[in-house]
Amino acid sequence: MTSKRARPPTPPITTGSISALLADFRLLLTLFIAFRLMMLLVYQPLLIAGGERGVMAGGDFQTYYQLAALSDTVGLPLRDWWSEFPPLWSYLSVIIYQMTSDYGGFAFQLGLLFLLVDAGNLVLLRRIGTRLHNAETGTALAWIYALLLVPLVFTFWTFEGLVLFTLLLGLWWLIQHREMRSAAVIAVGALLKFTPALLLGAVWRHCELRPALRYTAVLAVIVVLAFLPFLAQNSAMTLPSLTAQFNKASYQSVWALLDGNYRTGNFGPISDRIDPARANDPLGNPAVIPGWLRLGAAAGIGLFVFARTRRFDDRGLVAFVGITLLIFFLQAQGWSPQWLMQIIPFILLCFPSRNGVYIVLLLSLCAFAEYPFLFIR
Repeated sequence: MTSKRARPPTPPITTGSISALLADFRLLLTLFIAFRLMMLLVYQPLLIAGGERGVMAGGDFQTYYQLAALSDTVGLPLRDWWSEFPPLWSYLSVIIYQMTSDYGGFAFQLGLLFLLVDAGNLVLLRRIGTRLHNAETGTALAWIYALLLVPLVFTFWTFEGLVLFTLLLGLWWLIQHREMRSAAVIAVGALLKFTPALLLGAVWRHCELRPALRYTAVLAVIVVLAFLPFLAQNSAMTLPSLTAQFNKASYQSVWALLDGNYRTGNFGPISDRIDPARANDPLGNPAVIPGWLRLGAAAGIGLFVFARTRRFDDRGLVAFVGITLLIFFLQAQGWSPQWLMQIIPFILLCFPSRNGVYIVLLLSLCAFAEYPFLFIR
């Protein structure tokens, strides 16, 4: 009688092997990119008679497409029509539009670009987290960021990830004491959206006078030189592009509830972009609390934080930037859910704990409950 050959025992999965997988940042980066790329392939963007479909549905890509399409019929942004965005984003979207023939190709190329940019955000978050804390914490924060829904959704809804990339890269070079590189990349960020320029507050609080002056000069010169050609060609279209965001009525915020403005922060029809006067149309009820009063209160709080700052190491600098962003967003007349893209990394870096993750999750839930959940109902 033959005996069955004994099956070799299955080797146990040890804690060390699991830890090695979780500590492998290249694996995390591969999973991060692969998941988003496959999402883009499976839920391809397209426009049909019933509306927008695909992973971009519900976001701003259709608006970007419609604005960029003005380059076919009207001309170039900030010269022939006004845009609510600074020139770098306006022209980047036009360039990508001119490389494609339809919305699907336009949105797919933008989505692929933003996917790669957000992978850069993951790398920068890990590096800054390692610098502030240790390598284990930096990798843990990267895993948390990779598993959050907010970066995934807004990668395919807005260009906020690109703004975040310039902010994190500028911050990384600042804590590396490469001030001129930081100033240059923050200037690029300010030409996408103005918020990266808020890093200046931390520069003036945490740097010596001469480096702070050089930093400010480099940033200002780059931004001014970028706008000068447009002002020279057609200031009537360029100036509204600088002021449109600040002239909007309140939206999606506590201020909007006080004012009775139950709407998003979208502007009027695309055809309005050829009329500079429409950039100053508030499209809502006037503010109950004037903008100057909100801004004054925010400036007072900011000056108090500036004067009371006692921590001047890297953690203190990152915390100062995070507080500056929060004060700015709280005083703004509106709230855009994609701003969480800028807020979340700073919460995780300042609070690398379970409570920090809970704060991020709660903010994310509130943001998505407001839009799109409540707005579509």
